[in-house]
Amino acid sequence: MLDKTEVIEVLNDLILINNDRIEGYKKAYDETDESDYDLKTLYGNLAEHSRQNVSELNSEVSALGGEPASGTMLSGKIYRAWMDVKAAFSSDDRKTSLENSEFGEDVAQKAYETALRSEVLTPELRALITKQKATLKSGHDTIKRLRDSEKVAH
Repeated sequence: MLDKTEVIEVLNDLILINNDRIEGYKKAYDETDESDYDLKTLYGNLAEHSRQNVSELNSEVSALGGEPASGTMLSGKIYRAWMDVKAAFSSDDRKTSLENSEFGEDVAQKAYETALRSEVLTPELRALITKQKATLKSGHDTIKRLRDSEKVAH
């Protein structure tokens, strides 16, 4: 038997982690120098992926009769504050931005892994979450590749 409350909780956790990504990438986009066009484009695209994820997850929560989560996770707020402090003391903004982004992507991957370990998901929800995780993983890998190229360049 499907425990709708547990399913909604799992989905709402993913909504919150995606909201964290949206806020984090909006901030990274705004703080990235115009000369780093590739990063600005990447951050904009990653935020858009999360907006799409939130839209899909909101639909699923509503279909289950639940209230979609809004706002961000406390850990996301702490993470963004830590990013602010770290960036203030950094001498290489591009590299630091990529390192911070990779940290956030690692957190998102863990959240999706936790959701996929849940036994309350229907096969359809598991497929949706697996698809979203793969999209996030692609973003993570792009950030990691760019970060690694920054290490070589410096």
